[in-house]
Amino acid sequence: MKRRLYFLFPDSEQAWRAVADLDALGVDRGHIHTLAAPGIDLGNLPPATGRQRRDFLGHLEQRVWNANLLLFSAAAIGLIVAAVFGSLAGAVTALVVMLVSFLGGAWFATSVPNIHLDGFRTALQHGEILLMVDLSRECAEEVEELMRRRHPEALDSGSGWTPNAFGV
Repeated sequence: MKRRLYFLFPDSEQAWRAVADLDALGVDRGHIHTLAAPGIDLGNLPPATGRQRRDFLGHLEQRVWNANLLLFSAAAIGLIVAAVFGSLAGAVTALVVMLVSFLGGAWFATSVPNIHLDGFRTALQHGEILLMVDLSRECAEEVEELMRRRHPEALDSGSGWTPNAFGV
């Protein structure tokens, strides 16, 4: 799993300078994605894929979260049924499933960074350029420092996660 850093730029010229700095730092151009409102000229900036534009990861994360809630609820119902029928094995199984579901959800909620494109819609509508950079955790700090030092106009908008697969 990689980190996806998000930076907002007021215009494409400043975003282009940041991409040039990322190139000089050795960031692969295939891991840089640019998103803007329709009608905004991005020039030669690396465009976001269709899945990135539709926030595929946000939808996937929501589905996984809902599936986890459904699993927990089914296990809770299973616990009640096991208690009614006096099944110790069923009750233990249901409790283990509930515990794993709860701990998995808690880990995801507290440990996995989650920034989604919906938070940038207003900025994009105002003509700003969103630069998304996919990096390993170790490289992320170096890129964040580079952006703070060389591009103070860029709004550091946080980080999310990406599986670095399937063009997401």
